[in-house]
Amino acid sequence: MNTELPGPAAPRGTLAILGAMFFIFGFVTWLNGPLISFVKLAFSLSDVGAFLVPMVFYLSYLVLALPSAAILRRTGMKRGMALGLSVMAVGAVLFGQFATMHWFPGTLVGLFIIGGGLAVLQTAANPYVVLAGPPESAARRIAVMGICNKGAGMLAPIVFGLLVMQGVGDLAAEVAGTAPEARTPLLESFAQKVHGPYLAMAAILALLALGVWRSPLPDLRAEEGGGGGGNWRDLLGFRHLWLGAVALFLYVGVEVMAGDAIGIYGEAFGLPFEQTAYFTSLTLGGMMLGYIVGLLLIPRVVSQERYLALSALLGAAAVAGAWATQGYVSVGFVAALGFANAMMWPAIFPLAIQGLGRHTGTGSAILVMAISGGAVVPQMFALLKEVAHFQWVFLALMAPSYLFIWYFAVRGSRPVIRSA
Repeated sequence: MNTELPGPAAPRGTLAILGAMFFIFGFVTWLNGPLISFVKLAFSLSDVGAFLVPMVFYLSYLVLALPSAAILRRTGMKRGMALGLSVMAVGAVLFGQFATMHWFPGTLVGLFIIGGGLAVLQTAANPYVVLAGPPESAARRIAVMGICNKGAGMLAPIVFGLLVMQGVGDLAAEVAGTAPEARTPLLESFAQKVHGPYLAMAAILALLALGVWRSPLPDLRAEEGGGGGGNWRDLLGFRHLWLGAVALFLYVGVEVMAGDAIGIYGEAFGLPFEQTAYFTSLTLGGMMLGYIVGLLLIPRVVSQERYLALSALLGAAAVAGAWATQGYVSVGFVAALGFANAMMWPAIFPLAIQGLGRHTGTGSAILVMAISGGAVVPQMFALLKEVAHFQWVFLALMAPSYLFIWYFAVRGSRPVIRSA
């Protein structure tokens, strides 16, 4: 398997280009947190309805990850990434247009298309970063991408809040005190506020797609990275791949809970709407700090497996703290999960694809499918908190997830290849 990318842009130029892409799709991904609060008000939805935002967005990974791998075998990774960015631009245009028309199902279509573009992009970009150097330092390279991704994620709620959510508390009070027949014009006007920002985002994505197409990024194909051959039967023998997929499924679920659902979690304590819309930035700030610490420690001080195990235990402890406290303190424990989560994707992904050889491309697509955990776990939270106290539901969903990730770090990540 190639462990270094060819061409004059490798490795620093290549990583700089990839970093720009991770920044952009981090910005898009972490808009889901404030979007949950936005659609809840704009379309008069329950929590279950509002959580369709992450559900539809992350389900696109489950549906489109394997087709993305097939596309990349034809296009090569460079053109595939440009294609993914272009698809995201189309989705952003549709989301803004359907929001302006005040048609919620249409906005979900736009979000699904954005997620589909990201599925193509991530199926190419993640193994690209892993293959850009020695496998033992893969977590550090992915951490650099994570800093770009989560740095954008910190900005996304702030920018969205300034452009769209200003005065949202007053609007919510006005809507609550207005007769039902007079609410529609207020809500339609509020929904239209996303049109301009999403058109601007679509333009940026289209320009980045063109930039990637013309960039010096090596046009690596899946076959060159070890991903061109193999079938499902062959992959059944890689136990660590499937355990890694489960770990990633749960990880993305808890990451979305800590990042996107933190606003709804804060609202359940009765905290002000104007504040809860920005809580995602707190979690992303914790993730940024976690990436920096991980970069300093892995692998020179601690292996990526041991750091992953420690992160999982820290996550379980923070979940317990959130359950045992109230109000802003409890929200603070949820935000602290950002620090615990930071190095999980950078560690789980390379551990899960180690030793796959010619199956790397398909294995990577399976791991990208596991991103659908971001659709399932938050929706389970929204549904279950209708019948049980939200802190107990939070504990019941989050603690077992972190314990499984701990198991993967200490035992499940060891390559045990069995005959299918």
